[in-house]
Amino acid sequence: MRTLLTQLARFGAVGLVGLVVDVTLFNLLRVTVLAPDVIAEGPILAKVISTSVAIIVNWVGSRLWSFRLEHRRPPLREAVEFALVSVGGMGISVACLVTSHYVLGFTSLLADNIATNMIGLGLSSIFRFALYRSWVFHPQRDTVAAGNSARRA
Repeated sequence: MRTLLTQLARFGAVGLVGLVVDVTLFNLLRVTVLAPDVIAEGPILAKVISTSVAIIVNWVGSRLWSFRLEHRRPPLREAVEFALVSVGGMGISVACLVTSHYVLGFTSLLADNIATNMIGLGLSSIFRFALYRSWVFHPQRDTVAAGNSARRA
């Protein structure tokens, strides 16, 4: 239980750094070059760009700190798995933004931030933590896979 709480606290700290990167970059892009009056899809593009940068920051923090004792796979493989889960999380945040901005018509900067950086981030954080812990950084995943391969041979 202590390991889980430590991982959760570290995941939260790394996530907080990623959040600052994501929210800052999203808002900077959203009010400048990707403002809705400049590009209709600006808020969506801003979110995809800001989250992509935050994904890189979060992978480095997760690999080197949050789940540092668990990573056993080659870094490239782990990065691809991390990216897949992170893109799934980004999809959740973007879906919240699309629903709020384009379906419900809440188009203010505040509404976009609530939809994507509060609701979307909360839902995607639960999704990402569960999959990072159970798949990407699971310490026994390769041990189980190796055992199954040896039995089949």
